[in-house]
Amino acid sequence: MKDKTRKDIIIIISYIALVIFALVNFSKIFVFLGKVISIFSPFLLGIILAFVLNVLNNFIEKKIFGKIKPSKIWNKIKRPLCITLSLILVFLTIFFVMNLLIPQLKNSASLFTDTLPAYKEDIIGILNKFDVDESTVNKVGEYLDNFGKVITDYIKGNSKDVITVTTEVATSVVNIISKGIITLVFAIYMIAQKETLSRQINKVMKAYLKPKTINKINTVGTLANKTFSNFVTGQCLEALIFGSLVFVGMLIFRFPYASTIGVLLGFTALIPIFGAFIGTAIGFILIMMVSPVKAILFVVFIIVLQQIEGNLIYPRVVGKSIGLPGMWVLLSVTVGGSIGGILGMLIATPLCSLLYALFTKMVNDRLKSNKIVTKVKEKA
Repeated sequence: MKDKTRKDIIIIISYIALVIFALVNFSKIFVFLGKVISIFSPFLLGIILAFVLNVLNNFIEKKIFGKIKPSKIWNKIKRPLCITLSLILVFLTIFFVMNLLIPQLKNSASLFTDTLPAYKEDIIGILNKFDVDESTVNKVGEYLDNFGKVITDYIKGNSKDVITVTTEVATSVVNIISKGIITLVFAIYMIAQKETLSRQINKVMKAYLKPKTINKINTVGTLANKTFSNFVTGQCLEALIFGSLVFVGMLIFRFPYASTIGVLLGFTALIPIFGAFIGTAIGFILIMMVSPVKAILFVVFIIVLQQIEGNLIYPRVVGKSIGLPGMWVLLSVTVGGSIGGILGMLIATPLCSLLYALFTKMVNDRLKSNKIVTKVKEKA
């Protein structure tokens, strides 16, 4: 008994010492963790990419090729074929969006520079009708001229800026490509060898951990896989719904670039809650090149639609698929975005859902345990 008490005291003192050390060296530890995360970022991103691709890969394996009879040859080529098709679909989607968006941005910018003089005359005419003083009118005219010059220079390209940007990009392009390749290869390896990895992890756990601990880890792992898979599926469905609503709404209100902006907003809606605002900013720029008035009306339209989407559609589609109430979905996205930006937004919701499910299970188990204890006391 004394040995156990002494052991408990040593453990408590060790914990206190670690907490004090962490508080005193907080900044150094934070910098160190940042470096560690930076080093392992390709692998962390690879795990996230593997979760996303695995959902698509499972769909292709089970829904498309699920009825094909197993054979030695088919069993060997099935997984590589499904992974290849998943990657092709992802890359084609990205290429389609970029190919649709970039030409429209260039065309809109060119159109805007051509129509800017007419806009300038209209604005100056409106200012003169309201008897605005001449100095203010001249300043507005100068501002519009300068703005048009900036757009024109950007379209034509400034050689000095191009050289500077090219130099800056060249210094980091090798690092970006290498990290991207590592991320992709690691994700592919995880999907291709997921059964083998699962067996290896279970083997290591059996060698070093107790059966009770292994069961707890497996429960958390299974729940995490289900949560993240449901999140990816729900998020893609929500993005498809929102993009379709934007497209239909823009056709009804006769906004330009309905198909382009509909696809763009559907793509950016993959970022929970706030992704629509990112797409809206780009859509506003596109429409403003054609009509500033329509651009403002477009923003109003998206704000209304985004409120409906954020409060009604998203919590029910994604929140329901991951078992997380709408209030917690909104809270997790807000906190995740504040901490980790776009990546934080993507990870926060399924992570919060996992914690919510685990906490709910703990509470239910505790309540069951309390009921059993109460019944035993009553019988005694």
